[in-house]
Amino acid sequence: MDTLEVIILGVFIIAVLALFISCIKIVPQAHAYVVERLGAYHVTWMAGSIKFKVPFIDRIAKVISLKEQVVVFDPQPVITKDNVTMQIDTIVFFQVTDPKLYTYGVEHPIIALENLTATTLRNIIGELELDHTLTSRDVINTKIRTVLDEASDAWGIKVNRVELKNIVPPREIQDAMEKQMKAERERRQAVLRAEGEKTSQILVAEGQKESQILQAEAQKQAAILKAEGIKEAKIREAEGEAEALRKVQQALADSLKILNEAAPTDKVLALKSLEAWAKIADGKATKLVIPSEMKTLASLAACIKEFVSDPAADQKSPVSGAPAQQ
Repeated sequence: MDTLEVIILGVFIIAVLALFISCIKIVPQAHAYVVERLGAYHVTWMAGSIKFKVPFIDRIAKVISLKEQVVVFDPQPVITKDNVTMQIDTIVFFQVTDPKLYTYGVEHPIIALENLTATTLRNIIGELELDHTLTSRDVINTKIRTVLDEASDAWGIKVNRVELKNIVPPREIQDAMEKQMKAERERRQAVLRAEGEKTSQILVAEGQKESQILQAEAQKQAAILKAEGIKEAKIREAEGEAEALRKVQQALADSLKILNEAAPTDKVLALKSLEAWAKIADGKATKLVIPSEMKTLASLAACIKEFVSDPAADQKSPVSGAPAQQ
């Protein structure tokens, strides 16, 4: 065998080996291979084993990812129930559940899903007014996902979630909404300021009321204490006067007792009576009662003269300074 034949044989063997190796397939995780044989669907290869493709007969029609996929669709013009045109773009999260249906169910699955999303969005927004549209994202998302999930079952697609990314109303509507929002904030600010002032005035009034109550109670307590003090002072004063009167009466009784014990003579009693009359005469009284019996006065004067002339009588009287009974 000459050199040319050896080279040709070697090339042939290498080509056969390359073809054989190329027909051995290992499906990666979360992927699926759709295999056709002689132009018709044959089998779907899933991950987890080594697969062999018959050369020139089998063909891998499509390699499909089984992971959850995210598709962002361009903004779509939609018209609300109150004739406001706005732009809304959506995000769809889907996953391929049947590779065969995904391959043969529709020509362009993503384009079909986008168009279905746009038409469904227009139908839903057309039933809502502007304000309701801006505040009903969750409702809109749920309705779109339900419709897409039902329609995409024939395409081997499972729609897991739909989100409205942006809702862009016309510029004049945005300006009006900003003015409305500003007015609402100013109104809330005014309400909060009024409520704050009201609360402040209530607190001030309650403080003044509490202060007046405390002042009245303090004045009442002071008046009670003052009255009790005056009462106590008067009681002490009365007790003092009573004690003084008691002591005076006691002294008077003691003096009378001593005088009785001393047994004074008639001359001493007459002298004391004269002293008493002298005190009465020296007083401020405008009237003076004179005894009617002149004999008594004469005898009184004689007794006084005799008492004065008798020095022994002065020595007999131990209580010459004691007050005489009238």
